Amino acid sequence: MTTLRSIAAGAAVGLWGTIAQAADDVTLQLKWVTQAQFAGYYVAQEKGFYEEEGLNVTIKPGGPDIAPTQVLAGGGADVTVDWMPSALSAREKGLPMVNIAQPFKKSGMMLTCRKDAGVETTDDFKGKTLGVWFFGNEFPFLSWMSKLDLPTEGGEDGVTVLKQGFNVDPLLQNQAACVSTMTYNEYWQVIDAGLTPEELTVFKYEDQGVATLEDGLYVLEDKLEDPEFADKMVRFVRASMKGWKYAEENPDEAAEIVLENDASGAQTEEHQKRMMREIAKLTEGSDGTLDEADYERTVQSLLSGGSDPVITKEPEGAWTHEITDKALN
Repeated sequence: MTTLRSIAAGAAVGLWGTIAQAADDVTLQLKWVTQAQFAGYYVAQEKGFYEEEGLNVTIKPGGPDIAPTQVLAGGGADVTVDWMPSALSAREKGLPMVNIAQPFKKSGMMLTCRKDAGVETTDDFKGKTLGVWFFGNEFPFLSWMSKLDLPTEGGEDGVTVLKQGFNVDPLLQNQAACVSTMTYNEYWQVIDAGLTPEELTVFKYEDQGVATLEDGLYVLEDKLEDPEFADKMVRFVRASMKGWKYAEENPDEAAEIVLENDASGAQTEEHQKRMMREIAKLTEGSDGTLDEADYERTVQSLLSGGSDPVITKEPEGAWTHEITDKALN
């Protein structure tokens, strides 16, 4: 016979089962719009890697009007994807961002120039107009120009900086001799627009010795003092890196997963598959652990900004291996 006590006991078991299965919420803010640049996170979500770690992850796309540092500072995300120059600059200004993982091993940043504009070597930059992204992306460029001893205020002995939108129109319309591009995105927009590789001169930041670390995962320092939050980040990083390795090995499938999550519908299958293959070259060799040599190279590049360096002193506490050490072991 069913009694009130047995009903209550059954209800309690059901309640505790629900509590035990409740996933921990994590909100991830991306640096840019939904595209293969962030495939590892979408793959981890689609393949259930986050669910396996007891996480309910919300992925928030970025865009031209969204600054990841501000979203993180305002509590709109637990963790954000950002480039290290932006994160270290924010840290020096008082926002204590900490790198907890570094999925991208290499930089994809380039300056793509027209040969018919008279640019074949860095010596040809003098007197030219160069398109540069801002919103934190200008920092590696400014460090590079300082290394070349080229003023950025214009003139025959310097360069004129064109504040470039997130497109390649200035190059196509001959408003600039060179524009900022990424190996996995804007460079191919130039090619698709009709210019051939033979008509272009490409300068990779990696080859110029000024490459800085790009897409890393950042949280606020004080959050890491909470053991529960730190544990969530361990699980998040472990699942995310599993997603990245799957994306590397299955680039076309990863690109299709990205497209399924692109609410804007602005991306094409051809472009995303091509992007994912290029992205895989940048994440290859990374298990998520920040390489200290790569970090030091980035810091030294940012400190060498001449009269207006990106950062003015060596950062302290800007990264930790605590999360990746636990995630990988």
